[in-house]
Amino acid sequence: MSSKQLQKSSQLQTQTQSESEAENWYHDIDQLHDYGISAIDTKKLKAAGICTIKGINMHMKKKLIQIKGLSEAKVDKIKEAAAKICNDLTFMTASQFREKRKMVFKVSTGCEEFDTLLGGGIESMSITEAFGEFRCGKTQLCHTLCTTCQITSDNYRGGKAIYVDTENTFRPNRLKQIAERFKMDVEAALENVLYIRAYTSEQQHEILDGVAAKFHEEIGVYKLLVVDSVMALFRVDYSGRGELADRQQKLGQYLSKLQKIAEEYNVAIFITNQMTADPGSTMSFQADPKKPIGGHIIAHASTVRLSLKKGRGDTRIVKIYDSPDLPENEATFSITDGGISDAKE
Repeated sequence: MSSKQLQKSSQLQTQTQSESEAENWYHDIDQLHDYGISAIDTKKLKAAGICTIKGINMHMKKKLIQIKGLSEAKVDKIKEAAAKICNDLTFMTASQFREKRKMVFKVSTGCEEFDTLLGGGIESMSITEAFGEFRCGKTQLCHTLCTTCQITSDNYRGGKAIYVDTENTFRPNRLKQIAERFKMDVEAALENVLYIRAYTSEQQHEILDGVAAKFHEEIGVYKLLVVDSVMALFRVDYSGRGELADRQQKLGQYLSKLQKIAEEYNVAIFITNQMTADPGSTMSFQADPKKPIGGHIIAHASTVRLSLKKGRGDTRIVKIYDSPDLPENEATFSITDGGISDAKE
């Protein structure tokens, strides 16, 4: 057998294994039909972005009752049926959870030192946030991840990405350049990235229903969701201290939905964030008076937080700002024509 045939056979094996794992991972909402739930009601749930049994278990009863056409009695019946199909509220040992975590994959950043810092790349089933000033590489990282997530490796089958753009920074030509660097089929690489523009924070939230629908349509195919940037529209739509509480509440709901999508469909979620000057920093003698916006809400919602800053020339520095399992460390990378790459010596 030739090396090409061996490679194709290996890719088919990886694809079959991935599809088999996906079938075990997802419980389609249509399974409710076997428990007396009508197709009309499941259609209403899908329209609200709830397409799996796990999705039902992740939502409170009062949220489901708010869906037009679902009464309290119907919601009770749906919840009861969902618990029978997939009961997530059962205890498991750390050993069992470790087995479950084997489904987690990592998307390469395109830079070896950056990947090493992250333990392999951007992790699925969690939210990774990158914050920093302008020109520090946040959007370039988004474009690179949208390309590298398509590359199949030994234990990971590449897939598609969705890019939610809130600042009009998405450029297909950048994807083309990055795809050429990795010797990918450029047209195929562009076809595998789904783009949508959000103009208000309300639209940004509503888009997540469509995202969930796309993930459900092609189970196990999508590997990455990018939001660039997560706070830009919230910052504009809610101004002043008078609207701060309302903004933080809406932001909390948005981030909660992002986390649910990450776990429900086993995708990597990458969000960028902006910086703001801290007026009280001069009183506390902070070395850097700038901090990421969004407050504690976004700080607690993000699983891994990355701080990006400019270095010399085209080099940038990334630092682990917060993580449940990664040590506080930093790495350098470069922004090149082919996206994020290793820094030149």
